[in-house]
Parts: sequence; structure tokens; C-alpha cells
Amino acid sequence: MQPDLHRSPVAINDTEHGLEAPFRMIETLQGYFLIATPQMPDPRFAGKVVYLCAHNEEGAMGLVVNQPIAEISLADVFASAEIPVPPGLLPTVYLGGPVEVANAFFLYSSDYRAQHFLEVSKTVHLTSDPQLLYDLAAGQGPRNLLVAVGYSGWGPGQLEAELAVDGWLTLPADDKIIFHTPDRLRWQKAAQRYGIDIALFGDVVGSA
Repeated sequence: MQPDLHRSPVAINDTEHGLEAPFRMIETLQGYFLIATPQMPDPRFAGKVVYLCAHNEEGAMGLVVNQPIAEISLADVFASAEIPVPPGLLPTVYLGGPVEVANAFFLYSSDYRAQHFLEVSKTVHLTSDPQLLYDLAAGQGPRNLLVAVGYSGWGPGQLEAELAVDGWLTLPADDKIIFHTPDRLRWQKAAQRYGIDIALFGDVVGSA
């Protein structure tokens, strides 16, 4: 799915069939975490937490929020955009996924307003607008910011098929996990908030 920063996906009604309302509604997982279980079959997502930014009939799009990239710094991103690098400590850059890894995506708190953005939740927005870098350099950026290169994408029905097996656990996202939890703890903490030990998740499901 290509990220569309001009619209916010919503739940979709299928009115073609005479089904009861609960069966006609396709729930959106926008604003949820996809937390990889120990049974994740795709090694690219083992131990990863994906923040789903969009989910509708066209597919899904999200950013991995716990895979920092040591080889790329935000200073490199500033330089590639030919923007002066601001002084001080800069946020870490993450690998958001395997799609469009040459492009940067900014997940940020809604106190900042970009011209083109996707409202993922009331408190978190997504943009790829480079103006955010200019504002950050001028000391006018968002209070909270996560910078990612690349994103994770699924075509129509692809994510739903993956959710039918044990590779993903879906839980409501928490801004504190995204912006204020150490990278190495995000996988565990995203599930612990709901009383789940993600490291034992497969064992519990398998013995149920």
C-alpha cells in the first residue's frame, strides 16, 4: 500500500451483501501495534513492533518503531535534503520497513502541524514533508518525533491473511512506547502494558 498523506483511512462498510452490521464492518487497525510473536515466520520482522499508520480496503502501511539504524544519522538526512544541521542531540533514525528505503517518514506528536499529513490518531501524525526538517532546524519542530527510512506495506487482504496465523499480536498503540521507551524494551513493553509476556505468547497460545 502506498502511503496517502492526504486522507485518513476509516472503517469500511460493505453494503453489497445482506449481512448483519457487525459482519459488514471491516475494522481498521490504524493506530494499533503489530507485535511480532516468537512464531513470526518472516525474519525481517522478528522481534519487531510495527505502528500501523493506515489500514483500509487498499491495504495497510506502518513503521517499525524499534529497529534503529547505526549507519544512518538524522544529520545524514539533513545533509541529503541540503538543510543545515541543527546543533545538539538529534533523534535516532529507524528502519521503518523494506519499502521505499530511500525515503524518510516522520511520525510526530500532533502539537506540530505539517501541510500534508496523515492523522493516525488524535495525538500522532505522519508526514514525509521535508518542511518538518526545516522547522526542526529552526527549533520549531514537534515535541515528540520518530524518523524512519522506508515503511512496511501490505496489499489488499494481505495483512488480514497474516493475522490468521500466529506471527502477529495486535494491540492498541501507546505513544509512550513509540517516543519514550528505550528501543531494546519496546517489543516487551508494548505487550506488557496489557499484561502479556510476548516472549511466552506462543507457548500460551499453543497450550490453550
